Amino acid sequence: MERIIKVINDYRSDAGSVGLGVSCCLRSRSAGRKVRDLLMSNVRIIHGDSLSAMKAMPDKSYELAIVDPPYGINMANGAHSNLKKLGNKDWDIQTPDNAYFSELFRVSENQIIWGGNYFSLMPCRGFIFWDKTPMPPSYAAGEYAWTSFNCNAKKWNGKTGNETSVQFRIHPTQKPVALYQWLLKNYAKPGDKILDTHGGSCSIAIACDIMGFDCDIYEIDADYYKAAVERFERHKQQTVLEFSA
Repeated sequence: MERIIKVINDYRSDAGSVGLGVSCCLRSRSAGRKVRDLLMSNVRIIHGDSLSAMKAMPDKSYELAIVDPPYGINMANGAHSNLKKLGNKDWDIQTPDNAYFSELFRVSENQIIWGGNYFSLMPCRGFIFWDKTPMPPSYAAGEYAWTSFNCNAKKWNGKTGNETSVQFRIHPTQKPVALYQWLLKNYAKPGDKILDTHGGSCSIAIACDIMGFDCDIYEIDADYYKAAVERFERHKQQTVLEFSA
């Protein structure tokens, strides 16, 4: 029997297999219309260099960039990476140069930049803090994100589930889908196009797919790209299974 979702006021509370209770905006769907398809976004995971790609983009191609660039702290091969099966990686040896940030600000209207404390950015009023407590002493108690928004600072301390635990991670700095859903809910508007320059595990791909946002995601490392695409395909397959059961 086909499962039907009813849309009310262009939002639905059923967020699918990994919705975690966050409402989703179904763009181009009128209020009260019954829909049989969950997959309403256009998410592209691209194997390539984001800086080269941005140089070819028109100004303000995206309403919002949500990025997690290298912090320059060697997380790829650190004591807590736990992903040696992918081999030694050198992507976190250096931080991005000024050319990266110049292009990022040029092609996007607003930005959320994880690890903002590692980069030379202008003062920020509307920063974001991901509260990870309680954590063991050898781990950071949270993460900081710089934003371009002139708003009050916000904190997220939502549940991460098991997707960031060692046995489920496909990337050393993998962030939970629920975190990206919260970011989209609080900082993106319906119809916004999203950019991620360093996809990693591509949690943002799943969040954008669930919430109906178009998103372009770049990942330059072939191993991470392959693992992220496989993860996203599992999400899509699970969604289809749920809606055909």
